[in-house]
Amino acid sequence: QVQLVESGGGLVQAGGSLRLSCAASGSISSITSMGWYRQPPGKQRELVAAISSGGSTNYADSVKGRFTVSRDNAKNTVYLQMNSLKPEDTAVYYCTLRGATMFGLGNYWGQGTQVTVSS
Repeated sequence: QVQLVESGGGLVQAGGSLRLSCAASGSISSITSMGWYRQPPGKQRELVAAISSGGSTNYADSVKGRFTVSRDNAKNTVYLQMNSLKPEDTAVYYCTLRGATMFGLGNYWGQGTQVTVSS
């Protein structure tokens, strides 16, 4: 069983910054990638950023140049530094992990953390 615990969400004014953290625990034997998705109100969940075990990153076009994803492999933790936040960044942000346990390869999700950007 894999648990993902997110922290760092909240309310911020446009132009401000927030840093999200997500710590993974449980019976993980290896991690392929970790990342962040978000779901704005009334919209579908979308990829924000992801980072592989080797450090390769992938970003949604809407956040390139403003958000940075990073990872601490020793702590099984992924971070999302969000700068120059805009009201359209308002969403529930979900941490995700793709990795292997004794049951095989799977995708796991955190419970979500709310980010609200006021104009």
